[in-house]
Amino acid sequence: MILINMLSKQNNFIFNILFQVKYTRSIYEGSVSLILKVFTQTMLTNNDILKKLRVALSLRDEDIVEILSLVDFKITKGALGDFFRKDDHPGYIEAGDQVLRNFLNGLIIYKRGKKVEEEKKNILPGNQDKKR
Repeated sequence: MILINMLSKQNNFIFNILFQVKYTRSIYEGSVSLILKVFTQTMLTNNDILKKLRVALSLRDEDIVEILSLVDFKITKGALGDFFRKDDHPGYIEAGDQVLRNFLNGLIIYKRGKKVEEEKKNILPGNQDKKR
């Protein structure tokens, strides 16, 4: 309640400009809950990001398994199916940050190829960096 009171005093002018109405405390509390509800609905989960990338890149389950295997992350097609189910399905599993991170790293290798190592540059044998 203290936070809402502080926000209402500080943002009184801003909200009057935005909504062009004079509001009471109850209207302000309702607008805060509405803003929070809209914000939480627009946030994407890791599963949503995987789904969108799968559709955008036209990837099949075999492709995603291959992409994840490029970064030594083993997963089965059945486990992938659990990530792509609807939120309210009993078999739905939330994809962790590790799955998404490994997928994105594998996708880079899948699209660009492996990173060129420093050793392959033209370094003369006598001019190698020495540890100091």
